[in-house]
Amino acid sequence: MNPYQSEMDQLARKAMKYELFAKFFQYRDPNLHIYYYKKHLKCVEKLMSSHQIWSRDESSHRTSRLRVLHASPNAPAVDVYANGQRVLQNLSYKQVSDYLTIPAGNYLIEVYPAGQYTGNPVLRQRISVQPGRSYTAAAAGNVENLKLIPAVDKTRTAYDTANARFWHLSPDAPAVDIAVQGGEVIFPNVSFEEVTSYLDLSPGTVNLEVRLAGTNTTVLTVPNVNLQGGNAYTAVAVGYAEGTPELEAIFLSP
Repeated sequence: MNPYQSEMDQLARKAMKYELFAKFFQYRDPNLHIYYYKKHLKCVEKLMSSHQIWSRDESSHRTSRLRVLHASPNAPAVDVYANGQRVLQNLSYKQVSDYLTIPAGNYLIEVYPAGQYTGNPVLRQRISVQPGRSYTAAAAGNVENLKLIPAVDKTRTAYDTANARFWHLSPDAPAVDIAVQGGEVIFPNVSFEEVTSYLDLSPGTVNLEVRLAGTNTTVLTVPNVNLQGGNAYTAVAVGYAEGTPELEAIFLSP
């Protein structure tokens, strides 16, 4: 075994162990909670310095790209940490970050209310990114049960073709169909958290509507969607079907 890799594996196991201890003592002994959480962070910082992650410069063929979308309608603006290092700051609802170029591998992602770096993130989740791929990771759901949902992005397409897909991130909306207004369904029966495959479309302007799955009941109209050749689009349903902020569609492109 590679000695360097073995050392990194041991450090990662220690970080996980101290994190478990910190959680165990969180409501039993605040002093021990802080003690073990600090030890957890020290291990994470060592891993960070070893891997030198989260650069905006492409320095290796083994890199990936990742951006974060804030899609939680009742969550405040947030700061995003990777392996204990802040990588995004003050990301607001419906805002998507720029792509960050990172080495492929596994990361511990933590999300905190902006400016409130404590031992209790609103989200803590591990993700894995593969070399040569671009990802959008959506922080989705209500803040009480926030989760990170990664999707692999398409960044190139033929100049005379537009690619589009649909991502359902409205926490209280049922399964829906996406259709051309008054016409055929193009993305059928899409449930919360689900992202469809890309579809090849002719460039141009189209009016879309969101229907309750399997019905003609329209819950949202999306007029004048401009699809340009050579681009790949992700239409994202965010907000609440019943409540505020209300249901709407936002569009992401690389």
